[in-house]
Order: sequence, then C-alpha cells, then structure tokens
Amino acid sequence: MDKKSDLRLTSTFDRKIVLQALVDSVKKLNPKTLVRNPVMFVVEVVAFISTYVVIREIVTGHESLFNIQITFWLWITVLFANFAEAIAEGRGKAQAEALRKARSETMARRIDDGKETRVNALDLRKGDIVVCEAGDVIPVDGIVIEGIASVDESAITGESAPVIRESGEERSAVTGGTKVLSDRIVIRITAEPGSTFMDKIIGLVEGAKRQKTPNEIALTILLSALTIVFLLAVATFPPFMIYSGKASGTSVHEFITLPILASLLVCLIPTTIGGLLSAIGISGMDRLIRKNVIATSGRAAEAAGDVDVLLLDKTGTITLGNRMASDFIAAPRISVERLADAAQLSSIADETPEGRSIVVLAKEKYGLRAKEVRDVGATFIPFSAQTKMSGVEIPATDGIGPRSIRKGSGEAIKKYVADLGKTFPQSVQKNLEEIARQGSTPLVVVENGDVLGIVQLKDIVKGGIKERFAQLRKMGIKTVMITGDNALTAAAIAAEAGVDDFIAEAKPEDKLGRIRGEQANGHLVGMIGDGTNDAPALAQADVGIAMNSGTQAAREAGNMVDLDSNPTKLIEVVETGKKLLMTRGALTTFSIANDVSKYFAIIPAMTGTLYAFGKPFGPLAALNIMRLGSPESAILSAVIFNAIIIILLVPLALKGVKYRPVGASAVLRRNLWIYGAGGLIAPFIGIKLIDILINALKIV
Repeated sequence: MDKKSDLRLTSTFDRKIVLQALVDSVKKLNPKTLVRNPVMFVVEVVAFISTYVVIREIVTGHESLFNIQITFWLWITVLFANFAEAIAEGRGKAQAEALRKARSETMARRIDDGKETRVNALDLRKGDIVVCEAGDVIPVDGIVIEGIASVDESAITGESAPVIRESGEERSAVTGGTKVLSDRIVIRITAEPGSTFMDKIIGLVEGAKRQKTPNEIALTILLSALTIVFLLAVATFPPFMIYSGKASGTSVHEFITLPILASLLVCLIPTTIGGLLSAIGISGMDRLIRKNVIATSGRAAEAAGDVDVLLLDKTGTITLGNRMASDFIAAPRISVERLADAAQLSSIADETPEGRSIVVLAKEKYGLRAKEVRDVGATFIPFSAQTKMSGVEIPATDGIGPRSIRKGSGEAIKKYVADLGKTFPQSVQKNLEEIARQGSTPLVVVENGDVLGIVQLKDIVKGGIKERFAQLRKMGIKTVMITGDNALTAAAIAAEAGVDDFIAEAKPEDKLGRIRGEQANGHLVGMIGDGTNDAPALAQADVGIAMNSGTQAAREAGNMVDLDSNPTKLIEVVETGKKLLMTRGALTTFSIANDVSKYFAIIPAMTGTLYAFGKPFGPLAALNIMRLGSPESAILSAVIFNAIIIILLVPLALKGVKYRPVGASAVLRRNLWIYGAGGLIAPFIGIKLIDILINALKIV
C-alpha cells in the first residue's frame, strides 16, 4: 500500500482547522479584506447600517427584538461566508505547516575547492556543489552531475517506492527534503533560498495567496451587477410602498424600516454563491494537491476544465512503456511450439520486463511452463550490451543432446549464426523487416545454430485507455497522440487506443507547431512532458504538466508539476478542472434559483396588507403561497435560511459535485433539473420549517 503524504492527510473539518477558521472568520470582517468579495461586502455594509439603527433604538428606549434578531442574522450571514473561505484556506495552511515541519533544518556537505565542508542547508546558494550519500537528506533542489543513487521521494510524492536519479538529462533533477537511500551522488544546487520547489509548494497550497481566475473574475462581475440591480430595486421600494399605502389608506411604515429593507436586499442578492465562490476556487486547487499535482496558479487549475485538445505521449501514457512479447513467428519447417519452448528457456534468467513477458506468453498460448533447467547444470548467458544476446547452455541428458539457445537482435544473431558456419533464412529476414516497419521489436531465437524464428515485442496499449478517450470525446475533448514511431506504427496504435489524431516521428518543433495551430483555431490545449525537448511545448500549452522526475527545464516551463510523475495524470487533471467548473456552475444555478424562492417569503410579508380596504389582507397576499405565520416571522425566517444555507453548502463546495464525463449541454440540463429545481424547492421547505419554529417559540 502506498504511503500517504502530508499533502493528502488533512481532514476537511479537522478540529484545529475549524477553530482557526472561526477566528479567521472574524478577522475577515475587516472591510479592506471583504471588499474583494463585492456581494458579501454589501451584506456587511447593510449589517453595519442595521446595527446602527438597533443601537439608536436601544439608546432611545425603543428597542425592537425583531430588529435585533434581523441584525444578528445579517452578521451571521457574513460570518458564515467568511467561514466557508477560511475553512478552505485552513486546509491549505495546515498542509503548508506540515511541509514546513518536514523541511527541518538540514546540514549539507558542500564541496569548496575540492574540500568537503559541513554547512547549514539554508546557507547554500545557486551553483554550490554538494555531495550526498546513503542516509543523507538532499538539502536543496538541484541536478545530479555525478553518480547514480536510489532516492526516497515519499516526503513529496507519498509513494514509498524509491526512484533512480543519475547524471544526465532525463533523470537528474532532485528535490530538497528527499532522502538518498543508496550509493553516492554529487549535486549542483539550482535554486536560491526561498525559491526552492518545496518553498513554491508551501506558497501554492496556502489558499490565502490564491489569485482569482478569469472565469471567477467574470462571475464576480456578474454577481456584482446583480447586486447593483437589486440595490437599486430595494432603494426604489420605499417610495413605491409609501405611494401605495396612501392610495389604499394603509399604514406601511412598519414594513419599510432599514432592518427590513436590509433583509430584502440580502435575501435577493446572490449571497449563497457570493459566500461560497472563493471556497470553490480554493478547493479546486486542493483537489489537485490531493492528487499530488501542484498547480502554479488557480488560472492553471481552471484552464484544465476548459481544455478541449489533449496532446499525450504514446509511451507510458497510452501504452505501458515496456515492450512486451505479443507473438511467436516460426521459421519454415519449425513448429511454433518448439520456438516458444526455446524462447522460454532462454528467458528464464532474464529479469527484464521483455524477458518475463516471453515466459508468460509461452505459458498462456501453448501451456508451456518454465523448466527447472538449473537442476541439470544449465548455464545462463546474461544479456550484454556487447553481444546483444542472452541465452542458455543445457548439457545432454537422458539421450537428449546438448542445447545451446540464444535470443537477441537480428544483426547479433546473424553474426552468431555466420560464425557457426550456418545460413540465416531469407524468410526470417523478410519477417524481421516487416516487424520493424510496424514499429515492433523482433528478437530472433536460435538453437544449436539453427534459426527457429522470431519473438515479436511491441508496446501494449493500456487496458481501459480506449474507454477513457471515449469519455473525453463525449466531453468534447480531442485527443492527439505524440510518438516518435513511423506513421504506419503510429496509425495502428492510434486506432487501437481510440485517439482522434496522432503526430508520427514527432520532433520538439512539431509539438510546438501543433499546439500553436490548435490555439490559433480557438482551442485550449493541454500537454504533459518530462524532457528538456518538451519544455517549449509545455510553456506554450494552456495546461502544461511537467513530471517531477523530469528535467529542471521542463518543471520550470509547465504550469503544473505532477509529483508522482505519472504520465496518465493529464486525464485526471482535466477531470478535476471540469469538476471545479461543474461545481461552480451547479452552485451558481442553485443560488439564483434560491433567490427567486425567497421573493415569495419577503415580498408578500411586506405588501400583503396593501389595498386591503378593511380586510386583514389585500390581493398581494395571494403571493404568500407558503402560508407563513406573520409578516415578521416570514422576513426573519427568510434571513435565517439565507444564512444557514451557506454553511450547509460548504461541504459540497469543498468536495465538489459528482463528476460525470458528459458534454456542456448535458451538464447545463443536469444543473437546471437538480440544482435549479433544488434551489427553488429548498427555500420553500426550509423557510416554512423555520417559520413554524419561530411562531412556536413566539420570538417575534
């Protein structure tokens, strides 16, 4: 079982987080802080005005319990909205604190003029050279310039399996805070204090530093516009009521007090989504963090939800990455069973994925089981870069002559056969050329100098990947496979995997050109990569995910880093981005529908006595379809419900709505039916229940 990292251990309603969030909720009442949320800033302003009215009434001895309760719940509304944001930020701060503790002060072994000096890791500077051996903690981010070692990166990835880091381009990057498990490496520091990868992670997981995304800014503008419209509507309401009161001979002054008008405004403006908007954005980044993906900004996390073109490397993403045995192709007059048996014997001691796959394929296709050839004194010939062959020497037993089996590349086996004075069959040569054209790898098997045939190795398409691509297609996302294979091989794998398009024999400039072309056509492009040659494309892509195990150039070029270095993570990132947008859309729909329903609680309560002409209620009382107990209880119930619904929706805002791989139109229909209808119905039920309780307790 994988070891969980501190990034994913923080509970949503951890006691420490909740207590700190309560304190932060009060701190966020500072108008300078709250002005960033225009909707809740308006609520705070009217709460201040209502408070002033209540204090004046108390001073003059005309205090109203109703007005006091209205004012109290107006402040609760602001506090609950602040709490929603604070609880989301609290998770990030707790994660950051855990990372700070993990990044305890470390001593480094710096090399100065050939001499080793022990210094504090905080004293290291970019360009310094340090040495790390088994048991040492890597002090600061850098690249391996000498040696090879096994490194434990569980402190940042959560994965217990160690990784190999060595000098060279692709696997040379190391991260401060990780631990060397074996051997010795020399590292050149690539980051200044305060700008290391761990420093960046700590800054990114702290929700308070999150910048608003373009969509969030656009939605904030829309909510602000709605707030202004309702502010104007409420401002014109008193003159209308005074005129109507005179026309009908009814006193309406008790229904146009400042606390009641404040209640009307707060219940009509989109306070629900206004209070939850920031929490939704913060939780979107938090969900990426829990998948061990660090987004450099909320903009990147949100862009993932809008991506409609994905560029994916073939190897490791679409295919398993290791070439596996897929077929036995026998030479003329040689049975396939004999070829499979010889290939299996030559692979018994081969611990490579290819060697193990040959043993498994022979067992699955022909029922052959690996023989205990060690018992008869067999000698295994390991693969070497010089011979490009492996095999086994089996001595004669029970009347069966000795067997000398070799397995290797076509060129190596041809030379081996020629040295034995035998010929290489022309038909086998043709098969070699055909398999190579298909992009597969042929291994020739020979026994006692006689060529038995070929084992075909090919990169296997991952199970279930075709279904994943089909889901992406339903969401309107186009998939493009990138491969260095020839066009024939690329087409075959693309068809098998179910991608929409492919780029064969791809070079860095081909990837960059394809991304620019898609963007020029109005598409948002996502890509994943790990090498220096991927850096230009990662920088150009709207969502560029760099592997943590990749080069420094790749990590700096992308706007996300996958700590697990899992190439398939791009699909999960897109799904997470979609979930963020779906959650925001769902709760916006709920909020607007919610405001419509509250209209039927407050407006009838304020206007029900107009044009009564001696009767208890006038014609506008017909709008009181909830049959609320009294005008005062109706208004107070609506204000209480308006505050409580924010806190009740916090878990949904943080967790997100259930992700479904469907198109935008289907998402809209679902939002309208579930959250639109739910937003209309919930206030009727909630306000009615609160009204019953208020009247039962006789608190108004």
